[in-house]
Amino acid sequence: MSDTQHLQNFSTQVRRDILRMVHAVNSGHPGGSLGCAEFFTVLYQHLMDRKPGFDMDGIGEDLFFLSNGHISPVFYSVLARSGYFPISELATFRKLNSRLQGHPTTHEGLPGVRMASGSLGQGMSVAIGAAHAKKLNNCSHLVYSLHGDGELQEGQNWEAIMYASAKKIDNLIATIDLNGQQIDGPTDEVLNMGNLKAKFEAFDWDVLEIKEGNNIEAIIKGMEEAKSRSGKGKPVCVLLYTVMGHGVDFMMHTHAWHGKAPNDDQLAIGLAQNYNTGGELDY
Repeated sequence: MSDTQHLQNFSTQVRRDILRMVHAVNSGHPGGSLGCAEFFTVLYQHLMDRKPGFDMDGIGEDLFFLSNGHISPVFYSVLARSGYFPISELATFRKLNSRLQGHPTTHEGLPGVRMASGSLGQGMSVAIGAAHAKKLNNCSHLVYSLHGDGELQEGQNWEAIMYASAKKIDNLIATIDLNGQQIDGPTDEVLNMGNLKAKFEAFDWDVLEIKEGNNIEAIIKGMEEAKSRSGKGKPVCVLLYTVMGHGVDFMMHTHAWHGKAPNDDQLAIGLAQNYNTGGELDY
């Protein structure tokens, strides 16, 4: 099996996990999670340099921070299937006393999670701080982060973005999930942010775009290019164009499934559209 086929099968399994997790508790955010399945797959199964096991200091390995933490289903699925905790634990998603809450938390000690989320707009600051710490510790590894496009409407992001370029935090690769949707509707209608590429470049970031953000090969090529641009005096921003709800036809291109769970019939349709030829098992 080729590496690309393995990654495609892996991302299909992740989409199955997302649908089943959200359906089981009639709660969660499937739209953005489905749209980022390929990105997380490439990140954890191909791109990042990860140590065996997990510790919070992260010295000697790449780090990842999820800022738009409501897409926790995709994060949890990829962490479990990358060996951070048992896949069977996905069945506890959003249940009482579970380590897998709606937004990732750190107080439960879930392996793979290095920051709690909830209030949007804070992940950029955390990622920059971690990247700065790596520089101070003479650690040559990178820090990756993911942010929603609607999340950039929060002002704290832009203070952090300004700081990162001023301090030459060039070991940071921040990816923006550009699906054009947020909880209240299309981002351009809620609060149009204009040309994000021009904005990041105005803040002296190195910016590249991945136009096919649900294509495994395009993501690999784009993220490897981003990695090659690190260490050259500027933080790197990747604009990742995804489709909300990707892989489930009735969930695509609409904000309606931002935070809505499928019913029994819709779950069956979604799973049928994501049949996994790789032979992985549902939890």
